[in-house]
Amino acid sequence: MLQALIESGREAQRTGAWDEALAHFESALQMLPSEGEEKTRADLLRWMGTVQAERGNLEGAWERFEASRTVAEAAGLREQVGSALVSQAGVELLRGNLELAADLFLQARGIAEDVGQERLVALIDMNLGIIANIQGNVAMALLSYRSSLDRYRRLGDDFSATRALMNMGMAHVDLAEWDAADSCFGEASDIASRTGDAVMTGRIELNRAELHLKRRRFQAAQESVDRSLHIFHRLRTKSAIAEAYKFYGILYRETGKPEQSDTHFALSLGMAEACQNRLLQAETQLEWALLHLEEERKQEGVLYLNRSLQLFRQLKAEREVLDIERRLERLKELYLPAVKGWGANLAEAKDPYQVGHAQRVADYATKLAREVGMTGWDLTWLRVGAFIHDLGNMAVPEEVLRKADDLNEQERELMKVHTIMGDSMAKQLDFPDEVRPIVRSHHEQWAGTGYPDRLAGEEIPFSARIVSLADVYDALTSPRSFRPAYSREEALALMQRDAEKMFDPQLFGLFEDMMRKGGFDG
Repeated sequence: MLQALIESGREAQRTGAWDEALAHFESALQMLPSEGEEKTRADLLRWMGTVQAERGNLEGAWERFEASRTVAEAAGLREQVGSALVSQAGVELLRGNLELAADLFLQARGIAEDVGQERLVALIDMNLGIIANIQGNVAMALLSYRSSLDRYRRLGDDFSATRALMNMGMAHVDLAEWDAADSCFGEASDIASRTGDAVMTGRIELNRAELHLKRRRFQAAQESVDRSLHIFHRLRTKSAIAEAYKFYGILYRETGKPEQSDTHFALSLGMAEACQNRLLQAETQLEWALLHLEEERKQEGVLYLNRSLQLFRQLKAEREVLDIERRLERLKELYLPAVKGWGANLAEAKDPYQVGHAQRVADYATKLAREVGMTGWDLTWLRVGAFIHDLGNMAVPEEVLRKADDLNEQERELMKVHTIMGDSMAKQLDFPDEVRPIVRSHHEQWAGTGYPDRLAGEEIPFSARIVSLADVYDALTSPRSFRPAYSREEALALMQRDAEKMFDPQLFGLFEDMMRKGGFDG
């Protein structure tokens, strides 16, 4: 009866019937005597943890793995201790705690080597390679992948050996070691062909396509994508077909065929959405954004960058992609220049006196934000918000924008609309929630006399308070159609006069001190 329950639980686990698997394992656990059967108890607890991890319950998974490890350690079951450590390391890897994951893997590796668990050592080395690769230590990753490959070869495990070779190939791509990468993919392809592993053969061709694209060998890239697509169409593997279309989109973009590129990115995105493959959706929208930007379709480019960013952030929050930080950093490198250029074009097209305004506001605001300890993505959102803070000026007539100093009541109301319109446009373009308050609230005043919502004091978003200071300072120190530029001292004196009403007093003090010291370095 006990063995039948365990086998039923394992079968349910293999088929993804998580509730059924947990119920069988729990029943089996309850049937065990209070003493003895520690190996079975440790295994059951570990399998239950694996099911919890598959369901996304990492905390529950960790608790089960820890319980399995405790039972195994008390009974001197070193193989089960090693397996539990590997499972715990996997949880920490999903959580993004790379150093702790590596430490747990290394503890498990020592035990696995002592007790002769060659397959477990191979698995650990593969994971240590993945961690090293994420951390940017590609040379160390290659050593770990090589160790894993050698062990899988000794075990005669072709399936796992091809995956080790694939990882090695992509690591060589990261190092721009093209010939070494090609050699790894070729060997992996030979094994996959010999064993009839069609899925792996298709994946290898997609990796080869990426390699060829990086080498700008466009004909070879097309041939690899063609071969992969033929395989995946035969297998009806929709997610892989969508990825092949993404590579076609990149290929046509790089070879100056924007219409074909648009078509294939659209096919890729549609299929990725149908498959609910959010990582592929994010990657496709990022690549499509580059096409839009190259074709001077800047607004569409910014929209697709925002959508890609939104998906990557969701994946990061849900810990679904191990190297998400590297992907986000690449997106950030593209994102800031794209938003900066688009925002500047919009503002400067309406008012020639706005030339350079968004850039200077972003620089002043960034400097002040660093002074108060802002870092990382918070600093990025502030900078993006500063670049597009006047987005709503698109809704204000040019003659009002250029007049700006002696406005009648109707014109003043028109000017106030630009913050609301800017917020609405930012929402339509899927800008992150951290950016929109800057666009909407940078004209609010500390005393509650600003617009559009008459927020007061700390009701005003902190980032908007920073950008407000930078915006006013740059407006005063820049020439306008109705007056020359004020000097730094004159501008700060004017701001000081109204500081209690307009600005966060602590921020103003820091800003004034920063500017008087001449410490601004962009």
